Amino acid sequence: MIVARTIAELQDVVGASCVTIGNFDGVHKGHQKLIELACSRAKSQDLTSVVVTFEPHPLRVLRNDKTPPFITLTDQKIDLISQYGPQACLLLNFTMDMARLSPEEFVKKYLVDGLGMKEMIIGYDYHLGKARVGDFETLTQLGEKHGFSVDRLDPVSIDNAIVSSTRIRDLVQAGKVWAVRSLLGRFYQVKGEVVHGMNRGGKLLGFPTANLKLVDELFPKPGVYAVWVEVDNVIHKGVANIGKNPTFGNDALSVEPHILDFTGDIYGEDIQVHFVQRIRDEKKFNGLDELKDRIAKDIELGRQLLSQPEASIKLTHPDVGRSDG
Repeated sequence: MIVARTIAELQDVVGASCVTIGNFDGVHKGHQKLIELACSRAKSQDLTSVVVTFEPHPLRVLRNDKTPPFITLTDQKIDLISQYGPQACLLLNFTMDMARLSPEEFVKKYLVDGLGMKEMIIGYDYHLGKARVGDFETLTQLGEKHGFSVDRLDPVSIDNAIVSSTRIRDLVQAGKVWAVRSLLGRFYQVKGEVVHGMNRGGKLLGFPTANLKLVDELFPKPGVYAVWVEVDNVIHKGVANIGKNPTFGNDALSVEPHILDFTGDIYGEDIQVHFVQRIRDEKKFNGLDELKDRIAKDIELGRQLLSQPEASIKLTHPDVGRSDG
């Protein structure tokens, strides 16, 4: 997939296109069907399939940063989009000037003149343009005027509820990470660089942890989780604590996975933590011995959970391996 930030970068790539457009936060099951439909339509009509999305998220510009945490940061979002087959992704810089464009001004400038759009695929609730007045009916009228067709994908429902970024965000923040898998088609994950922490895990407790320098915005509810940890394209079993380590009186939020049966030096490396199931709440213990006993029980429970067939991780890269330690 070609990733471009300006129309000019795609001029020699895109002649006529089938476009789907949106924010795609989380690239969830609904987004995936939207992208796959655009790719299918493009192939059947000999068009170029193009996903158009924005950076930063429009809400971050329109609400002056008073926004909920987003599910995927830009790099992860683009990587996920690429897995569903589009030939190109146009990542537009969203500004207040862009927000002031009418639906017709935006469509003509970026999609018709810029991408040679012949077909447009949108989600059931998508709107664009100033004051979000560019709905399905408006876009259909613009298509009749400017020579493109518009199709709208019906909402995707799982467990009798529509799949949405808001629903996923609420579940993650409630710690219900197992329920999120069916909506994303993968476990919820965070990524970070392994940095030096307080050195309590290995030296004090006997359970070394990888202290992460956090880059993501959305984190599960504080507590202990069974996780898969991806290190150098290899998947390992693990147990992660999210919280403030109340036994030690900390104030700062931390994400610290203990990678089972792992002895490598990973300081300075980026790793990914895939959240499978919540084990328990974070709690303050009456001393180190009580804490160590509970961690040992958490690890054993984590092993059991991750050994279940339904907890198997969907590998997102063909060269990713697996360590079943």
